[in-house]
Amino acid sequence: MADDSAPTIIRRERLLQDIVDRGFLRVADASVELGVSAVTVRSDLSALELAGSIVRVHGGAMPRGSGNEGESSFESSLAREAAAKLAIGRRAASMVKSGQSVLLDVGTTALAVAHALARRSDLNDVLVVTNGLSIALALEPGMPRLTVVVTGGTLRPLQHSLVNPFASAFLESLHGDIAFIGCNGVDPEVGVTNVNLPEAEVKRRMMQSAARRVLVADASKLGSRRLGNVGPLSDFESLVTAGGPDADVVARLETAGLHVIDADN
Repeated sequence: MADDSAPTIIRRERLLQDIVDRGFLRVADASVELGVSAVTVRSDLSALELAGSIVRVHGGAMPRGSGNEGESSFESSLAREAAAKLAIGRRAASMVKSGQSVLLDVGTTALAVAHALARRSDLNDVLVVTNGLSIALALEPGMPRLTVVVTGGTLRPLQHSLVNPFASAFLESLHGDIAFIGCNGVDPEVGVTNVNLPEAEVKRRMMQSAARRVLVADASKLGSRRLGNVGPLSDFESLVTAGGPDADVVARLETAGLHVIDADN
């Protein structure tokens, strides 16, 4: 374990590596793991940011250029487009039948799908696999009608998600009936993208493990492009959206081959 007497350059190299490996690192966690004060960690982070290696965010830091700079925390996203997410959740959950297996992504829109699935008292013998800890807890009221399996992997605190290593390895052994995938951008030309690279990687693996793939994204995501590639529109059966999607963007998405379902209608 490092301490305040350890060579500064060695401590900062380890700190930078931890940030790169995890995608986000809290000051409090770094302080405990490195055995130094929070003041020392903040000083190190300031130096790393000045060098252009990281981006400081509230409570911690992320790698620069990872696509995380514009990522909101799970909690701060809960109230955003809440009514739209509720409608999307109900519509997406209506696609699931008893006896099916579901792969459910992370994020607040996926959380709405989880709540809707848990409320469907007509569903029985449904297996739900997720890499989101908040998603798993939201599904718990539906047990034992729902069986909930968590992928395992490395925890990303910002979204309470489990990513590689290990998340993809687990998903490779599955063949689900339907996957509900969230994202930060759905663009007619670029396709489906996400702000966070580690999560984008797991989303791709989840898609490959499902017979049907359904996008769930509110209207604010349509027409947007983010850093991490999830897949082309052709990889998805449909998009469930709500919140007044722009008619022109919807038309372009459908022209590109993506069936768009407006959950508000």
